[in-house]
Amino acid sequence: MMSKYITTIGEKQYTVELIDATHVSVNDKIYEIDFVAVSGQPVFSLLLNGGSFQAEVYPGEEDDMMQVLMRGRLYEALVEDEREKRLSSAAGAAAQSGEFVLRAPMPGLVVKIPVEEGAQVQKGDVLLILESMKMQNELKSPREGKVTRIQVKAGDSVEQRQVMLSVE
Repeated sequence: MMSKYITTIGEKQYTVELIDATHVSVNDKIYEIDFVAVSGQPVFSLLLNGGSFQAEVYPGEEDDMMQVLMRGRLYEALVEDEREKRLSSAAGAAAQSGEFVLRAPMPGLVVKIPVEEGAQVQKGDVLLILESMKMQNELKSPREGKVTRIQVKAGDSVEQRQVMLSVE
């Protein structure tokens, strides 16, 4: 089974697919790899097409970010799987307008709505919990505001892009 991740370093994005234990695709170019974590250390050894690399990986200052020290250079990296990327893109795109409209990023079942109409929310507050593909996803507010309209209730099935609630 292939796993696909979107890695953002600076302004560049890389699509990384894990093909099998010894092959990876980066932006559709396939590499033969040998990747090993050094026991008990935040150090990783990578053999890539005959070259040897060592990287130290630490949690970043912000959630979801990682700091990667490689060949004396420090990189800030964000690694998201396809589902996380879709969720963050949906939240980020909506946050740009005056009214934030939370749309279902995927079909699913509304499990819980921890906010009520008229409630004040802060950036990062959970607006709704959506279950999809046996995973519960916390959909968070991309900014502070007031919940103006809730159009679904717990137990509802929703389709992708269906409007669920609004924050103004």
